[in-house]
Amino acid sequence: MEVVLKADERVDVLKKSGYKIIQNPKGFCFGVDAVLLAGFSKVRRGETICDLGTGNGALPLLMAHRSQVQFFGVEIQKNAADMAMRSVLMNDLSEKIQIVQGDLKDAFSFFEKNAFAVVLSNPPYMTIDCGKQNPCDLKNIARHEIFCTLDDIVRIASGLLNSHGRFYMIHRPERLQEILCAFEKYNLSVKRMRFVFPSIDKSPTMILIEGVKSAKKGVVVEKPLVMYQPNGEYTEEMREFFAF
Repeated sequence: MEVVLKADERVDVLKKSGYKIIQNPKGFCFGVDAVLLAGFSKVRRGETICDLGTGNGALPLLMAHRSQVQFFGVEIQKNAADMAMRSVLMNDLSEKIQIVQGDLKDAFSFFEKNAFAVVLSNPPYMTIDCGKQNPCDLKNIARHEIFCTLDDIVRIASGLLNSHGRFYMIHRPERLQEILCAFEKYNLSVKRMRFVFPSIDKSPTMILIEGVKSAKKGVVVEKPLVMYQPNGEYTEEMREFFAF
């Protein structure tokens, strides 16, 4: 379907699926963290999935070709939600992906509790008082906990999940203690974790987490994921993430 682009917008093509995604370089384009989360998350045929803070719809578009699943993306920013909606139309995916423009903290006003098999989130990493504030609101909201906190996201994710439903999230290692406390608080057992290192000689900068609702305790820490070789090129494993 032909879709009209707005000022400063561009269309990028995703490798594996060939799906197109509308992005705005002056706002916020999806990055490697979305690609990593999409690759880490496990979805099965027939499952219903909710992406909390979907932005311009990157996660649903990155994952939609993998299984016969139904995606719902929730995004508070009107501009980002509009880009996501138009990308869905551009790819004729309206029967597979639905975008809801609204506050994820109000999720139970548009979704029933315990309705999803999988919830995803690539949330703001920084608290409101942490780090430099970007003067561009779109980027600021995406990076800082202005409209929602870590606690909000984990609470809503748990409420949306059915029993033994899975929650996948990418975040910063320095907030791991908060993450584990929030998972415990809202009845999510951490089952898998994977630390992401920029290079073999650096400390991890991201962590991928899978939590399961109402599950027995027991976590698997997977082998580290190293992003770059000494020559500055992506490692073979990183290239596999980008290829799916």
